[in-house]
Amino acid sequence: MGSNNTENLLGLIEKRALQNRARVAIGVRNPNPKMLKSARDAHEAGYAHVMLVGNKKEIEEIGTDLEVIGTNDPERTLGDLLKSRYVDAAVRGTAGASQTLSHLKKMLNQEKLHRIALLQTNEGTPFFIAPVGIDEGNELADKIEFIKLGVEYIRRFNIEPVVGILSGGRLGDLGRNSRVDRTLAEGDFIVNRIREQGIEARHYTILIEEAIREANFILAPDGISGNLVFRTLVFLGGGYGFGAPVLMDDYVFVDTSRVGGHYTKAIMLASALVGKQEINTDSQ
Repeated sequence: MGSNNTENLLGLIEKRALQNRARVAIGVRNPNPKMLKSARDAHEAGYAHVMLVGNKKEIEEIGTDLEVIGTNDPERTLGDLLKSRYVDAAVRGTAGASQTLSHLKKMLNQEKLHRIALLQTNEGTPFFIAPVGIDEGNELADKIEFIKLGVEYIRRFNIEPVVGILSGGRLGDLGRNSRVDRTLAEGDFIVNRIREQGIEARHYTILIEEAIREANFILAPDGISGNLVFRTLVFLGGGYGFGAPVLMDDYVFVDTSRVGGHYTKAIMLASALVGKQEINTDSQ
């Protein structure tokens, strides 16, 4: 039986990564010592067999003893490596976002890519949030699809998702702005639809501070606001971003931000996600 508690989630992810020690490729563009060290740290910790994908000369000038897959186009090569099954999982790293994701869609025959980010507050509470891509979650049907896919994904960790829907204002703000009114109406509609499918959900309006105390999966009003939540928490608020896995059955790809340079935990997450079996808490 699953739990709606995410307290032990990070321990479960670490244990699974250590068990898997999957072959994980990470994209490298404009390498720097900090980025390469974080990849090396993941390798040394035993989370994964890490391979660097980028310009071999530039990487070796900085210095590394990790395996290097030389390419001047890491954005394309990451998708090619996944498709060929040469690697078990891939992490975007510092490869360009648009080129990497568009090639990934093409190589893996995905019409749309749905990503769900795993974040941690500065007080140590982990939670999932979607959408986080600036062009995602603009349509009502897309928001519902995000929840369905995200719920399936979270249940792989033997955790029962509790969904917190956010909108653009409080209920008392109705009538002040047509855009806010629309997000409030959509929030109520989504909650009713999701509850019909047996998923625990509540509309928290704009009160993210309340949602984070009760829910473990936050649905932002759209990808722009979700991306702002992520960036504010991670880059200004002392939180941490583990990465945003693309919700796919047959491949593991973890998207990351090029800002920050810490990729150890993203590699750990990618390795942990290899294999579709549920991460079971019974052995804990």
